[in-house]
Amino acid sequence: MPADAPRILIADDQPDILEALRLLLKSEGYQIETVKSPASALKAIESKDFDLALIDLNYARDTTSGREGLDLLNRLQTLDAALPVVVMTAWASVDVAVEAMRRGAKDFVAKPWENPRLLAIVRNQIELGGAVRAYKRLEQENQILRGKGGPNLIAQSAAMRPVLEVVSRVGPSDANVLITGENGTGKGVIAQALHAVSVRAGKPFISVNMGGLPEGIFESELFGHVRGAFTDAKSDRAGRFELADGGTLFMDEIGNIPMSQQAKILRTLETGDFERVGSSKTYRANVRLISATNADLQAEVAGGRFRQDLLFRLNTIHIHLPPLRERREDIELLAQHFLKQHVGRYRKAITGFDETATEAMRNYNWPGNVRELDHSVERGVLMASGKVVRGADLGLNAGQAAPRLEDMSLEEVESFLIRKTLARCDGNARRAAEELGLSRSAFYRRLEKFGL
Repeated sequence: MPADAPRILIADDQPDILEALRLLLKSEGYQIETVKSPASALKAIESKDFDLALIDLNYARDTTSGREGLDLLNRLQTLDAALPVVVMTAWASVDVAVEAMRRGAKDFVAKPWENPRLLAIVRNQIELGGAVRAYKRLEQENQILRGKGGPNLIAQSAAMRPVLEVVSRVGPSDANVLITGENGTGKGVIAQALHAVSVRAGKPFISVNMGGLPEGIFESELFGHVRGAFTDAKSDRAGRFELADGGTLFMDEIGNIPMSQQAKILRTLETGDFERVGSSKTYRANVRLISATNADLQAEVAGGRFRQDLLFRLNTIHIHLPPLRERREDIELLAQHFLKQHVGRYRKAITGFDETATEAMRNYNWPGNVRELDHSVERGVLMASGKVVRGADLGLNAGQAAPRLEDMSLEEVESFLIRKTLARCDGNARRAAEELGLSRSAFYRRLEKFGL
């Protein structure tokens, strides 16, 4: 039987009923699992993915009211709202079946059943359930992966003018763009701006952090997989290239792609072709690629860690973002923007910054750039006790001695060590992760956690 054959769960307390249904449905090409109690049905649903549940309404403890079956129906819907449930009942209990449908069952089968009708119900509900699951899956993926609205490009400094000019000239084209700059400089915002002024603006903008992808799921995340391709592949899933078809794919931290995967990325960029993991079917995606990194890719090429032909493919247009310390004219504008966002989010009656806060922001060196400014303003909003954010609320420690480790919390120590290691590695996230003994994905989770 094919590994991707629909899987059906049958719950009934009578062994002869279970066997009859198992033989009938197995002969139609379905994978069947049978259980004798509501508890066993719930355990099965928690451990496996099913395309349909066929459940009795009466079990050993209560053989007339259907209460156990109705309770089971409610629990199944809590565990998997998209799972189609068909209930079974004797002719004398049709009223209970109607109540089950009112509570969310998709159909009912009266015992003794007619094989053609039962098979038609099963087939129709599996098809409908599959369509609902596919829609919800794509909707959820797009909510996670699409850019949320237009980008906020806040820049009036001289250092940012060349960046804005390139965005306006190159954005409408389909040219691949490589964005470089330190962590937190806003590379993702520039990528969204390029997409927003392109002819692809009405299509998806799909973002993926290459540094945060464990190598074991790398291909699945980018190219998708089919059900059964590996242990946790419970359903077909589209990858990022497929989701971005017609639109823009933004690959952040492109310098962290393992050498073993770079050839596959290059092939897809050159031809548009790819295969889902576990399938030999070739798919095609028309995407515009925007990539970003804080690494020196020329040095990575020289060190044999990055393919030169892949760099040529990525680097049709190069945009370098200056660090925040080189665009100080933008600090107060950005701070006011973030203040408005966080005041609305936390519903606090804060009107602005006092002079000590403004002075602290001007004098601080911002090693974490715009992202650090955003997090500092958020902290200030949360810590402020009055109508303005004060310098002490921002927690910048500008011009002060470094705090002693014994005075810091565990999280503060971890953040401090990560910052120091990044500085020692000149911002190279891969080297910093190696020095700290962390995997790339674990390291990037910490960068996000601490706003780095």
